[in-house]
Amino acid sequence: MEKHAVLYLVVPCYNEEEVLPETARQLLSKMESMLARELISQKSKILFVNDGSRDKTWEIIERLHTENPIYTGVKLSRNKGHQNALLAGLMTAKERADIAISLDADLQDDVNVIDKMVEQYYQGFDVVYGVRSARKTDTFFKKFTAQGFYKLMKAMGVDIVYNHADYRLMSRRAMEGLEEFQEVNLFLRGIVPLIGYASTTVSYERHERFAGESKYPLKKMLSFATDGITSFSIKPIRMITVFGFFIFVVSLIMLVYSLVVHSMGHTVWGWTSTIVSIWAIGGLQLLAIGVVGEYIGKIYLETKNRPKYIIEKVLEE
Repeated sequence: MEKHAVLYLVVPCYNEEEVLPETARQLLSKMESMLARELISQKSKILFVNDGSRDKTWEIIERLHTENPIYTGVKLSRNKGHQNALLAGLMTAKERADIAISLDADLQDDVNVIDKMVEQYYQGFDVVYGVRSARKTDTFFKKFTAQGFYKLMKAMGVDIVYNHADYRLMSRRAMEGLEEFQEVNLFLRGIVPLIGYASTTVSYERHERFAGESKYPLKKMLSFATDGITSFSIKPIRMITVFGFFIFVVSLIMLVYSLVVHSMGHTVWGWTSTIVSIWAIGGLQLLAIGVVGEYIGKIYLETKNRPKYIIEKVLEE
């Protein structure tokens, strides 16, 4: 790969007015460092994507753009969620850049590995994943649930990079490959590995959030995990089949047992065993209906083919 590639840093933002000025300052410092080393082109930009923020995020982005044209921005018409905002930024960058690096606005992703990502691109890699080397800043609960999530995704057959969020570099042709995926239910951590071009990883330590509150509380994390599993694996439905078969076998055993007990003259059945059986089978049926319903809901949303995002405004030079 020839050097002096045009780099776009893609930063999705939702109500980030508290942290955005510092994020912009640190990213500008990093870009100026790479420009001084002639590692990237002078046409490189920092692209903020405003995901329907209700605070002054967009006003800050416009002010930054006025003060320095290296900053640019995309404003979505309404809040569409982190994955859609990230996709909007990548598709905007695809038309203008040779490579794009996506990272969060909260400064938890170590900006100092951006250089390493770009150098790996020059070594011939189309995708470079930022992978956490440790989880020292996480609480026990966060660490336990996060590691459990990755292990569960692997067990479900999803090709996902362990300890990787959405901090990654993608070449233009990798972004063009990403554009070919048309599903509405986006889970980019699972989609990007399916593109198939040469990839590698760089390690970094994730920092504490610089300011503001996390945009991924437990409820959203659970929803995100559910989307990831149901978008890439049919194993939950197969598990229902296995459970159903198991219960059918148990019911046959209970039938034989009932006939034997009846033939021996013991015709009074225990109330406890009856109630437990009813609740167990009823709970399993509700669980099965819920899992199947989740997949039907995904099909429903996909068949509507609604736009994943609508861009209201793009800041140009």
